[in-house]
Amino acid sequence: MQPEEPILGDGLSLVSILSPLSDFAALIAGYLQEIWGFLIFIGTASAFLVVLGGAILWLTNTNQKWGRSLVFTGIVLAIVVEYFILFPPSFVLP
Repeated sequence: MQPEEPILGDGLSLVSILSPLSDFAALIAGYLQEIWGFLIFIGTASAFLVVLGGAILWLTNTNQKWGRSLVFTGIVLAIVVEYFILFPPSFVLP
């Protein structure tokens, strides 16, 4: 004897509703997996440019306070990007 599937209001089973949702989630996870390398590249380039711009402002005495904050913000961004390089998300749905 097999257990009955839960029936919703209009005679729809719970499985028939969740199947398209899980297919959609798998599709989105696949897209994220494909563009992950590009996102890492953008993060790395952004961190480099922020540190470079901050160093130029800081060392040329144009705006030392803003330049110093840009350098430290770029370092934090680089650390976050490096974390995601070392420990990437699995993109696997349960």
